[in-house]
Amino acid sequence: MPNPARLRAAALTATAVLLSALLAGCGDGPQDDADLTEQKLSWKDCPAPSQAEGGGPAPSPLPDGDDWQCATMKAPRDWDDPEGDTIGLALIRARTSGPADRRIGSLVFNFGGPGGSGVTTLPAFGEDYATLRTRYDLVSFDPRGVGRSAPVECLDDEQLDAYFQQDATPDDAAERTKLMDNTEKFNSACEKHSEEMLPHVATTDAARDMDLMRQVLGDDELHYFGISYGTELGGVYAHLFPKKVGRAVFDAVVDPTQNPEESSLGQAQGFQLALGNYAEDCVSKVEDCPVGDSVQDVENRIARLLKDLDRKPIPGIFPRDLTQTAATGGIAQALYSKDFWEYLTEGLEQAYDGDGRILMALSDSLNGRNEDGEYSNITAANVSINCADDKPRYGPAFVEEQLPEFRKASPLFGDYLAWSMVGCTGWPVAGAADHPDVSAPGAAPILVIGNTGDPATPYEGAGRMADALGKDVGVELTYKGQGHGAYDSKNKCVQNAVHGYLLDGKVPAAGTVCS
Repeated sequence: MPNPARLRAAALTATAVLLSALLAGCGDGPQDDADLTEQKLSWKDCPAPSQAEGGGPAPSPLPDGDDWQCATMKAPRDWDDPEGDTIGLALIRARTSGPADRRIGSLVFNFGGPGGSGVTTLPAFGEDYATLRTRYDLVSFDPRGVGRSAPVECLDDEQLDAYFQQDATPDDAAERTKLMDNTEKFNSACEKHSEEMLPHVATTDAARDMDLMRQVLGDDELHYFGISYGTELGGVYAHLFPKKVGRAVFDAVVDPTQNPEESSLGQAQGFQLALGNYAEDCVSKVEDCPVGDSVQDVENRIARLLKDLDRKPIPGIFPRDLTQTAATGGIAQALYSKDFWEYLTEGLEQAYDGDGRILMALSDSLNGRNEDGEYSNITAANVSINCADDKPRYGPAFVEEQLPEFRKASPLFGDYLAWSMVGCTGWPVAGAADHPDVSAPGAAPILVIGNTGDPATPYEGAGRMADALGKDVGVELTYKGQGHGAYDSKNKCVQNAVHGYLLDGKVPAAGTVCS
């Protein structure tokens, strides 16, 4: 099972949007003799998103009436053979709303995942970045293997429905065997349908794509806003191209010092913390909390629900049932944003009465499934990129040894996140490293924002990212808040710090705290 915390961008996008796309795809044969850095992009109106991007309508015009524009950029399929076959990378932009003489350049966004479509996500949140648009062209893209950028393909929609109905927290030998069989089937399908792309979807490949993008867009430096996995991508870019880093912000920061086991354990702790914060908020309201009388009661009732669902699922979204796994994923999805807490409360109320529709809808969002039963390629891309990046391969015996520690970290999410580690077992491509190298001596300052209540990228990771970037590079800012990320919380202190740096070049003091 893919790690739900690393599905953040596409998951939230599927819940709130499905708004845009562009036409791109694999190039046929070798590239032209011309240097790819000299290619000219043909910007056009954006078509509706492809199924791999999540489907839905084309993006609506911007508030000032301007249209979103889309293009395809050629990049080498294999960066070790830059004169070989090319692929098409899907891009989207909103031209700056300010005067030309105030334009700084392009601000490139990656919203996370890995596997999230930037082409659908940027217009969904375009209004949130209106201030940044006064001095930048806002640009995002589908990274290689994602959406319309040579997408990785694995299981079809019907097969994915069955895949996500499986028991991802096995209790006995038979269930463990079935989980590993399903993992093997998924990974074999990826190899069958996407064998040519699987060796070329690592984060280092995407970072090289971004430097090509920087040059094609006409910028001397890469100005960048990375969120969640986007902070890892940004850190790898800074390591590879430290002298090309412009003004950059990392929000909802991945801990670059952790291996996959440590990351999963940290996320178990983070989701448990977020669940406690949700429960405390619910029981502190003036009216009675409908899902428990105290924090412990809320957590106990959820634990009983999940145990009951393991024995007997309840009706979800017809014809599928809400299983223990789907309910756990739905609860985790709702913890990504405080704005979703009301849906979690309503979903739990319904589930206690035998109706699993809301929790299943949240779970579908996490997995990239739309109302028509079609899946984006978020799961295929997420697994492919993670397995290309992560060297460790964890089998069931290893997971079972770690289960006590995971359960101690989180009685509710421990098993779920521990067993997610088997996803790369038997993957056909070797992983690159235990953890990414983000050291970037000589790079410009990078603003690194950690949120104390973040479930998916726990707060401690921001400080470790700042340290790993190096002296005078990583500048840490703390936001005392809830949810995954800080800028989109609309906290004025956070946004003023981001705007001050990206728009005016003013680096906030290291150790700044916003609440």
